[in-house]
Amino acid sequence: MTEDLRRQVLAAKEAARKLRVLSSSKKNAALLAMAKALRERADEVLAANREDLDQGRERGLSKALLDRLALNQDRVEGLAKGLEEVAALPDPVGEVEGMWKRPNDLQVGLVRVPLGVVAMIYEARPNVTADAAGLCLKAGNSVVLRGGSEAIRSNIAIGNVICDAIAEVGLPKEAVCVVQNTDRKLVRELIRMHDAIDVVIPRGGAGLIRTVVEEATVPVIETGVGNCHTYVDKAADLQMALEIAINAKIQRPGVCNAMETLLVHGEIAEAFLPKLAEQLLDKVELRGCPETCRLIPQAKPATEEDWATEYLDYILAIRVVPSFADAVAHINQYSTGHSEAIVTEDYSAARRFLEEIDAAAVYVNASTRFTDGGQFGLGAEIGISTQKLHARGPMGLKALTTTKFIIYGEGQIRK
Repeated sequence: MTEDLRRQVLAAKEAARKLRVLSSSKKNAALLAMAKALRERADEVLAANREDLDQGRERGLSKALLDRLALNQDRVEGLAKGLEEVAALPDPVGEVEGMWKRPNDLQVGLVRVPLGVVAMIYEARPNVTADAAGLCLKAGNSVVLRGGSEAIRSNIAIGNVICDAIAEVGLPKEAVCVVQNTDRKLVRELIRMHDAIDVVIPRGGAGLIRTVVEEATVPVIETGVGNCHTYVDKAADLQMALEIAINAKIQRPGVCNAMETLLVHGEIAEAFLPKLAEQLLDKVELRGCPETCRLIPQAKPATEEDWATEYLDYILAIRVVPSFADAVAHINQYSTGHSEAIVTEDYSAARRFLEEIDAAAVYVNASTRFTDGGQFGLGAEIGISTQKLHARGPMGLKALTTTKFIIYGEGQIRK
């Protein structure tokens, strides 16, 4: 088993050497071929996905997780469009970050180059298989994809479609490697192949990310556990706040940029929270502080654990805070550094929130659900980084490259 995995990874490494020098036109041709193949073979992908969904229901996966796992014709079309959008984006490889001349006439430059081999470790997200393959290929990288058992049939089906399309346009199909064995022991082996893999990107729950960060010997880009907050300030437009809060919680609760905790200023809580409850109680379990439970009798008392939990489900924690400063203090204590929002008409409060909140994305008067590569104009994303090196926030093409110095001389020697 280990030897099979190692052979796959080494084949991906060899493919990365070829991708490194590939022209943008050839990479774009591959991406367009991948998109076309996904449309033509959508039935094959959807049949595999139905089997995964049936298994997920048998295993008792939550509604939100099943939604994250599910594909349909529209979502497959979205995968194809995402690949086309990546093809249309500027190629970062070869981009010169700067060039300067030294006193000894050496010309020193900094140019963008591929990372090499990227390993993705992810859970019930079959869309990652297509998104990661497309982004890595455009950035000149090969990718090793190890998805969770919940989506294994979908991942294999998407991988087969993509690899066939790559091969048809003359690229090495080993550039995209879907690990078909879901044994968790293989994850530990994969993230310790520091001689063959250049970076590991985990996408999933806190447990998966923690395991990869703690056990990997390969450099890790830590992506987003999203304990995201929305703070409704005393100067908020309450109708706007209502619409933002509802969208941030229920538009798609099983994703990392969904709101998990709502903070409401005490001066407007009585006017706001009952209206929110009217909209949410038939869909969402509410857990609140004592004041929240007084204003919404159906809410359950929140525990300390609730303030720190990424539910990824139809559950919302609510806390009434006495001041702006208390809202900021709460967020800075419990935030995972993903996405945080304030709803306010007070310019000063908005500016202070942007300055005082330390997160990858900080919003004024908008839903946290916009933290996404496509929504930010980056094309499909590889993930949302909550660390500060080497990338932060939605990771598009540029985040999948690094830099190297190039130096032009005329025979100079150091004395």
